[in-house]
Amino acid sequence: MLIRPSEVTPERVWQERRSLLGAAAGAVAGAVAGLGLHGPAAGAETERPNTLEQIGRYNNYYEFSSNKEVVWKLAEDFKPAPWTLVVEGEVERPRSWAIDELHRRFAQEDRVYRLRCVEGWSMVVPWRGFALAELLKESRPNSRAKYVEFTSVLRPAEMIGQRLATLRWPYTEGLRIDEAMHPLALVVTGLYGQPLPNQNGAPLRLAVPWKYGFKSIKAIARIRLLETAPVSSWMNAAPSEYGFYGNVNPEVPHPRWTQKREVRIGEVAKRATLPFNGYADQVASLYAGMDLQQHF
Repeated sequence: MLIRPSEVTPERVWQERRSLLGAAAGAVAGAVAGLGLHGPAAGAETERPNTLEQIGRYNNYYEFSSNKEVVWKLAEDFKPAPWTLVVEGEVERPRSWAIDELHRRFAQEDRVYRLRCVEGWSMVVPWRGFALAELLKESRPNSRAKYVEFTSVLRPAEMIGQRLATLRWPYTEGLRIDEAMHPLALVVTGLYGQPLPNQNGAPLRLAVPWKYGFKSIKAIARIRLLETAPVSSWMNAAPSEYGFYGNVNPEVPHPRWTQKREVRIGEVAKRATLPFNGYADQVASLYAGMDLQQHF
């Protein structure tokens, strides 16, 4: 279901609310900034978010189309409710969550994150959601849980891109468990203070802001904890181009283009791409001792 303009918090009102909340929260900002949850430490709250129209009308979502400018239209008839999310695998308490249960159990918060696509474009998005770590802890990962696999819904009747063999469907992605438990990893339920639009991954998607956008899987239906690393859809399709980690690294080019610079949607001039998309202070320690040229 596409969000109607009348249902959306206007950007001006949203920005004013954030300014008021920011002033009220000034006394405690230092305490939370170190966690990477809010403020400049989160990486992008000092940057102006892209507009709702830009975020909603330029979407990489191959389940609908490879044409980013028509996804919003093709996704209008997708039904994000009812919805069930299954958490299973190497856990002590596997369970299924209805979408309303997730909203009741996990407090929603607003986070402004950069989004960098592997194709060389970027956005700044005001997401709403909750920490992925909190969801995983509810199922109590066991000692064999080293990786987390995410699987999107399979609905070729609604997602017409799934009728093509563009990728291996349903779409899958993966993280190491320490990456998934990092405070910046977010289960997204909305943006600009409203429910997530279909074209942006309704009703549940990931936001892993230090990785290229293909790692932030949309329309998540299943989370499975594993002992061995999963093979994602893009790794399966083009292993020489898409590695397991997908960390934003301007020093490692894509085989067909450089990653040193990017174009922010809505702008013309290119800007320098930052290591880990600007989140190095928070996440670089996860990869200490690794060859980031090899583990791309």
